[in-house]
Amino acid sequence: MDYKDLADLIFPEAKEISYYEEKYPRRNLKEGAIVTRFAPSPTGFVHIGGLYQSLIARKLASQTDGVFFLRIEDTDQKREVENGISEIVNSLKDFAIEPDEGMISETEGKGEYGPYKQSQRKEIYQAYAKYLIEQGKAYPCFCTPEDGEAMRAKQEAAKVRPGYYGVWAKCRNNTVEEMVEKIKNGESYIIRFKSPGREDRKIKHKDVIKGNVEFPENDQDIVIIKADGLPTYHFAHAVDDHLMGTTHVIRGDEWLSSVPLHLQLFYELGFKAPKYAHIAPIMKNDNGNKRKLSKRKDSEAAVSYYEEEGIPEEAVKEYLLNIANSTFENWRRANPDKDMSEFELQLNKMSVSGALFDMVKLLDVGKTVISKFTAEKVYDEVYKWAKRHDEELEKLLENKEYSLKVFGIERGNKKPRKDISKWSDVKENIGYMYDELFFNKQEEYPYQVISDQEKINQILTLYIDKYYDEKDDKQTWFNKIKELSGEMGYCKEVKEFKANPGMYEAHVGDVSTVLRVALTRRTNTPDMYEIMQILGKERIAKRFEVAKK
Repeated sequence: MDYKDLADLIFPEAKEISYYEEKYPRRNLKEGAIVTRFAPSPTGFVHIGGLYQSLIARKLASQTDGVFFLRIEDTDQKREVENGISEIVNSLKDFAIEPDEGMISETEGKGEYGPYKQSQRKEIYQAYAKYLIEQGKAYPCFCTPEDGEAMRAKQEAAKVRPGYYGVWAKCRNNTVEEMVEKIKNGESYIIRFKSPGREDRKIKHKDVIKGNVEFPENDQDIVIIKADGLPTYHFAHAVDDHLMGTTHVIRGDEWLSSVPLHLQLFYELGFKAPKYAHIAPIMKNDNGNKRKLSKRKDSEAAVSYYEEEGIPEEAVKEYLLNIANSTFENWRRANPDKDMSEFELQLNKMSVSGALFDMVKLLDVGKTVISKFTAEKVYDEVYKWAKRHDEELEKLLENKEYSLKVFGIERGNKKPRKDISKWSDVKENIGYMYDELFFNKQEEYPYQVISDQEKINQILTLYIDKYYDEKDDKQTWFNKIKELSGEMGYCKEVKEFKANPGMYEAHVGDVSTVLRVALTRRTNTPDMYEIMQILGKERIAKRFEVAKK
């Protein structure tokens, strides 16, 4: 008996690998086109690190006219969660990261290189495992879990490396006849890869991000097909990346130490290995210590957090591109109005150490991004967010025409307003423009220089009775506030006030503050002229009456 007989006994139904090589031909793409993938397991929420990887993978494929696909690695079915695939698909959709191929729902995929769900590719992995057995490069292992535990205990006692290798690989040197007999006797088994490596030899590898790295060769006879007939991650990813034509594997640097094994698998299968790019993790400053963003400890580790907070997907992606390439910030400064898709990401300019996640900076990016949105886009995005997360805000926004005017204040000019960083800020930021919120709040009026209630009442009465006219243009409007200031005995010009210290009690700016605070209960708001134009005389007068105690 030979290895072919053994392979036929183990996988009698498996096709020749030539069948799959023909079924999934090499991709017909232009030279230099990059094929990337996002290949998560459906085991819970999508981590911000996964979004970071998929953004980079999508970008590299787009800028080279390549392909980006979504593959679901669900061979570890014990860890799978309900609707895990939908969670992944929807998270990418929320951030407008659209795969060209791959899973598009819990059960459906699109593209010619599917199935894109590993649990549906069982027969493919078995065909390639059969091929390795025929070549004498893989074998059935009959060791029980108890055998494994006993071996580990001996290795610990002998203070040697743990694992199934060399003299510890008990089933490695069984004859074909012995293996066949055990199988025919009904003994259970798994399939292991027969590693040709030696730990005392080194491999040199050039990682696209990390540069030159050196490791001992892999000498472990890893499991490639488990007892349930499904492959392990290591084996499945090699077969899939070969058949799907992946040119660049973008993944977290926790996988760097697996490179010797993965390159060995590609070589022994007769495949050309993809290029590996290992991304440094996103870190967090925790009381002066850097640590990885944790699913357990940090709410911002989950991509759902950004949707819940209402941080626009454009802001999150801009911030992640800034982490990815330090050149992005300068590019954005030089091209404030260009779409981020025009920025060319370069893997070799990515940091080899983990970037610190800075929520303050992200929210700052959010302010800039939102400041460039039209009133219509702001309204649409806020309304969509409110429908999911804030019933009170949704109700306020039902008057679309009025809300568009509110969102239009200081928008579309050279220096647009930058007071909104996320949609969950909106109600707090614009609430004073809605009477139902304004009059229901029992907040103090934060008057500043002019704080005498009698003088405040006088300013408010004079303004409404004598100076306010909604037909005034902005300059006339402001000139009238100057006139009012003079009538009250305050300085009409700030420059003059500063040039004559002690001569005046207050100036026109302080009078404006009284009007602003009475109107909004805020000392800092967007353009007061525009606010008054939207509120109109009757509502202004009503607010001033409430402010007069």
